[in-house]
Amino acid sequence: MSFAGRIDPVAGGAIDCSFVIPFFNERESLEILYHEIAGECARLDLRIEFVFVDDGSTDGGREVIDRLAAADERISLVRFRRNFGKSAALSAGFREAAGDVVFTMDADLQDNPCEIGNFLSALEQGHDCVTGWKQVRNDPLDKTLPSKLFNGAVNKAFGLSINDHNCGFKAYRRELLGELEMYGELHRFVPALLHARGYRVGQIAVEHRARRFGKSKFGTKRLIKGALDLMTVWLTTRYAARPLHLFGGGGLALSALGFAILGYLSVLWVLGLGPIGDRPLLMLGMLLVLFGGQMISVGLVAEVILRRTIGERDKYSIAERLGSIQRRELQHEVERQIAR
Repeated sequence: MSFAGRIDPVAGGAIDCSFVIPFFNERESLEILYHEIAGECARLDLRIEFVFVDDGSTDGGREVIDRLAAADERISLVRFRRNFGKSAALSAGFREAAGDVVFTMDADLQDNPCEIGNFLSALEQGHDCVTGWKQVRNDPLDKTLPSKLFNGAVNKAFGLSINDHNCGFKAYRRELLGELEMYGELHRFVPALLHARGYRVGQIAVEHRARRFGKSKFGTKRLIKGALDLMTVWLTTRYAARPLHLFGGGGLALSALGFAILGYLSVLWVLGLGPIGDRPLLMLGMLLVLFGGQMISVGLVAEVILRRTIGERDKYSIAERLGSIQRRELQHEVERQIAR
């Protein structure tokens, strides 16, 4: 589900910042958040747009956005037929965003729009993506504790030092959206996904306001989902282009251990040091050899499938093109604009 080929990374220019805001049954906070963002961006003299994504709300949130859009042409709405989740909502919003910088914010008013200028300053310092760090959190323990465990596990797996991977307040350079994959629950792994593609990910401390309306839709059950998603992201970012290195490496290690055990038992049998047929070690050695061989086979099959399905843009991420290549691209862009 890559955005490659669907988002034009150079289509921006007329709009400075896009604000992608998913919401699900958060009617009371939508108008307040809109006025806060609009006021802060007016102070910063930014050309902006709003992309609200209704993730299957049933509380009348769509009517609030319709009323706001009637008075402000900068507002757009994407409405899902049912609740598809935050990753899907962000994915849909990214496809519609046209700003040079794309912000994501939660609709619960816990993110403070006064931080917008700080995000832009961090991007100007060379970062491609900047994520917020809720250094002082106004959440209960059943939400903060799983978050700490999750952040520690992701940092350990990817060699990162991000304090708050799951913060919904983020800012992106537009050009990276073409390589950001968002499905399932992968919105929690945005810094890790971008880091794996070679982008520079930074963080800034942000104010985290107390919840004013409703209650959190997340809890300790995120640990189970997060652990499974972590394995998915770790596998797809490190071994998606070389599955045999994962399965084959593990298979060779297990097979080597199995053959060592069988070799040891064979020496005992040759030396007449007792029967080996009733030893549990014999069964263990055979199982290790068989399981190791199966892992190697899975890796080889995965390599065959990958060779037929991998796309060119899945192999690497290009930061810049210079020289005659760049001139040809500019010429093609001019011809395309003329053709329109």
